[in-house]
Amino acid sequence: MREIVKVFKVLADETKLRILNLLQERECCVCEVVQALEISQSRASRGLTALYDIGFLKLKKEGLWSLYSLDREAISSYQMEIIEAVKEALNDNKITALDKERLKRAKRVGFKKYGSDSENQKHILSDLAIKR
Repeated sequence: MREIVKVFKVLADETKLRILNLLQERECCVCEVVQALEISQSRASRGLTALYDIGFLKLKKEGLWSLYSLDREAISSYQMEIIEAVKEALNDNKITALDKERLKRAKRVGFKKYGSDSENQKHILSDLAIKR
């Protein structure tokens, strides 16, 4: 019972639903999630960590990058049904459609240190010429 409660608590958040929706497209690093969702690095990291902690994601290190993807082998059948329900529910959502479009243009970049997450995000987006 605790496991399913934890799953629904994590999924009761718009950012985590949007991240989960992105990861159904392809694996992503934190910086790609930042660009696609136009959120701070810390918010993206917290969302990815929460989804990882409930067993939805696997983590692969590739050089400097930590790449997250759905852990299809380890996900239980009820969890996969939840993930599919989320995908279906967000299928015609305008916000998640924009997220997916921005993901197509997202690049793996290193974070510059400008003092705050919002400043880092602005510089990353401007470096990539992604207009807000």
